[in-house]
Amino acid sequence: MSYETIQLAVADGVATLTLNRPERLNAFNGAMIQDLLTAFDETDRNDDVRALVVTGAGRAFCAGADLGSGAETFNYDKRRDRGESADAVGDHRDGGGVVALRIYESLKPVIAAVNGAAIGVGATMLCAMDVRLASPAARFGFVFARRGIVPETLSSYFLPRLVGVSTALEWFMTGRIFDANEALARGLVRSLHEPDQILPAAYALAREIADNTSPVSVALARRMVLEMLAAEHPMEAHRLESQLMVERGASADAAEGVTSFLEKRPARFPMKVSTDMPDWFPPKPPPFEG
Repeated sequence: MSYETIQLAVADGVATLTLNRPERLNAFNGAMIQDLLTAFDETDRNDDVRALVVTGAGRAFCAGADLGSGAETFNYDKRRDRGESADAVGDHRDGGGVVALRIYESLKPVIAAVNGAAIGVGATMLCAMDVRLASPAARFGFVFARRGIVPETLSSYFLPRLVGVSTALEWFMTGRIFDANEALARGLVRSLHEPDQILPAAYALAREIADNTSPVSVALARRMVLEMLAAEHPMEAHRLESQLMVERGASADAAEGVTSFLEKRPARFPMKVSTDMPDWFPPKPPPFEG
């Protein structure tokens, strides 16, 4: 598969997705929307991919939306080149939000290796990812109020859940740029690593998943947590956990997990996310009604 704005490589069970417009600081545009949607479809289909690492080429992760169209950049009625058309993702839908929904629906864990500036959509797309590592050189900014627009890419849903309401509001309302130390202190990123160590650290985490866990169990655990973010009562979690424990407890993966532990050997889980996910889970999202 060839891509215009990203690179996708798979090695030893880990896919690396690199935002690849370094001459534009990996600015987000319509072609990138389509490339990202296609890439996540590709990694979901590929059972050799156990985890996905997302990073940026050059000195930025993603410096935000491509502002090359000037004042019309965010005018959805006039910007049919950004991918938010009826034929692509539906009339007047935020393209970043469509990408974030696809990340949300990923069957594979998504680890961000934030190598540099993550501004605007470059920051908000991180919120839908599972774990975020950053270089001390990284800078973050939810700058929408300074551009006369509003938070996007599902950040109004995810960011308060990651860092708390007060911090999310502060970052949204000021639109200021802040450094990696603040992102770490407030919980946006998990850890900081020197520039030449951030990808090795992300790969080490991905390998921990790929080498030791059931891919179906990981996919289900990921979606269970995300689905329960909006649960109204713990009973919803109890019902879901009970149903999945019954299904998984009788599975070939569960038998292998216990047997390998008793035999003191690495597990060789036989089930695949491409064929062995429960047909009733995850539930379908509600329709978009603009």
